[in-house]
Amino acid sequence: MKVLRLSTQLHKWIALVVGLQVLFWVGGGLVMTAIPIETVRGEHRAAELNPVPLELGALPALGEIARRAGVARSRRSCAQRRGARRGPHRRRGEPVIVSAATGRPFGPMSTAQATGFARRAYRGEAGVSEAVFLNTAPQETGQTGPLWRVDFADREKTSFYLSPATGEVVTRRSGVWRIFDFFWRLHVMDWNDGEDFNHPLIIITTALTLSIVVSGFILLWIRISRDLKTARASRGSKR
Repeated sequence: MKVLRLSTQLHKWIALVVGLQVLFWVGGGLVMTAIPIETVRGEHRAAELNPVPLELGALPALGEIARRAGVARSRRSCAQRRGARRGPHRRRGEPVIVSAATGRPFGPMSTAQATGFARRAYRGEAGVSEAVFLNTAPQETGQTGPLWRVDFADREKTSFYLSPATGEVVTRRSGVWRIFDFFWRLHVMDWNDGEDFNHPLIIITTALTLSIVVSGFILLWIRISRDLKTARASRGSKR
């Protein structure tokens, strides 16, 4: 039968072309569903922070803070931040983080300060194995600009990335996250940054995979029909 021959050929050759990617889809899907997303995000390593409230009455006025910082006062109200940091003010369009207590800008964050901020934000018994200032944020952070990376000696190889201006943990990464990210990139067929899952390659591959499923159903239907005819003929000859 022409339909049977055509379906068989399509099913065989298209399966050879996209079979490896189908394996990546199924294997990656298994990995991504087996690992809890909270573990991937490192939420179990995030400590609950309880900032000490500031006595607003004892703080300098906004105008005085702007004067001490040498910047023009912003029209918008300034936000209170953890670690007694207050901002933003603007100088030539750039934010300036200042101390809410003194109204003066903070100096560059030291290794000891970055380590201290990271330790307070970390939940667990592992110590800090390394603290590094990075002039350019790594791709895995999804951030731009400089960051501090503080690594912990736990089994997941957790890394906290901190803002050098505020000491805030902007993102958490670990070996678990990197394994998840590897399989995610295989899953969406975007090996650059894993952000694009609507590109032509995955659309074409998905369409080809659909043709495998359709041709497989056709083959199954033809074979079942043929087997049923053979069974009926066999019963009729016995009678």
